[in-house]
Amino acid sequence: MLLLLIIEMGLRFRGPQSHVFFEERDAPPSHYSFKIQSFSSLSKASIGKYSSDKFEAGDYKWKLSIYPNGNKDRDGQGHVSISLTLVDTSSLLTGWEVKAIVNFFVFDQVGDKYYTLSAGKVRHFHAMQTELGVPKFIDLEVFSDSSNGYLVNDTCVFGIDIFILKQTHKGEKLSMVKEIVTDSYIWNIKSFSTLNLDRYESETFIVRDHKWKILIYPRGNGEGKGNSMSMFLCLDETTLPPDTKLFVKFLLRVISQTPTKSDNFEFKVENHFGPSCLTWGAQKFMSIVKLNDPKKGYLVGDTCIAEANVTLIGEVTTAS
Repeated sequence: MLLLLIIEMGLRFRGPQSHVFFEERDAPPSHYSFKIQSFSSLSKASIGKYSSDKFEAGDYKWKLSIYPNGNKDRDGQGHVSISLTLVDTSSLLTGWEVKAIVNFFVFDQVGDKYYTLSAGKVRHFHAMQTELGVPKFIDLEVFSDSSNGYLVNDTCVFGIDIFILKQTHKGEKLSMVKEIVTDSYIWNIKSFSTLNLDRYESETFIVRDHKWKILIYPRGNGEGKGNSMSMFLCLDETTLPPDTKLFVKFLLRVISQTPTKSDNFEFKVENHFGPSCLTWGAQKFMSIVKLNDPKKGYLVGDTCIAEANVTLIGEVTTAS
C-alpha cells in the first residue's frame, strides 16, 4: 500500500513530460490564456490545428495554436503540440527578425498549478519562420488522465508568456593617441579680491583640436561654497565628435609665486570627458584660508596664477 501511494504521488506531481526542464508555478500566464471545453470533440473532429484569436504582446500580434492530436509535420504524434505564430507581419521592415523568450503553459486543475517550460530559450521569428512551438509538449496518455489534472471534465487551459528581447547591447572602442603630448595653459587672474561674480572662465585654449577652459568659483561652489576656491577643467562640446568621449589626464594648479615655487597647489586626475560630463575638477580645490596665506604666495599683487596641464590619452567611441 505504501509503495502504491508513493507511485501515485510521483505521477501526480510530475510535469507534463516528466522532464526536469518543466517547472511549476502558481501565477497564471502573463499574456494569454486559452481555455478549451469539450476537448475530446475537438480531437475527434479531425481538426489538425486550432488557433486562438489574435492578441498583442510586446507591440506585436500573435496567435496561440493547439494541435489536439499532435503536429504530425513535426513528429508530434501521440502528444498535444503547442505553438506560437507571429501575425500581421506585412507592416514590418524588410529583413525583420523578432527575438523572444516564449514560455508555454498548461494548467493543472487538480493541483491548481501551471506547468511551463523553464525560461531562457530564445526563439527567433522571421519571414521564413513565423510559427515556433513544442511538437511534443504533453504526452496524450498523461494529458488525458484526469487524475493528472490537465484535462478535467473534458476541459483544459493552455497559456503563454512572451518576452520580447530588445537590442540594448552597448559597447565602446578606445583609440589611443599615437603621440601623447601634454599642453599647458596659464591664466593670470588679476584683481582677485575684487571678483564679485560666482564664477569666472579663462580664455579658450586648444589641445589636440579640442577647446578647453579653466573655470573658477572664487568663493566656492557646492560643498566648497564659503570655505574654498573651486576649480574645474571644461571641454567645449562643439569640438567633440558624435558618440565620442575623451580619455584625458589633467592637472589643475595654483602656482606659488614664492622664489622656490615649492608650494604649488595641484589637483591631478585621469577621467573621461563626454556629453554627459564636460566638466571635471574639485569643489574644495583650495581653502580660502590657504589661498590668502601670504607665506604661500598664491596671491601676490592681488594676482592668482592658475594653470592647466592637459594630456589627451585616447578617444572612446560608443556603439550599439
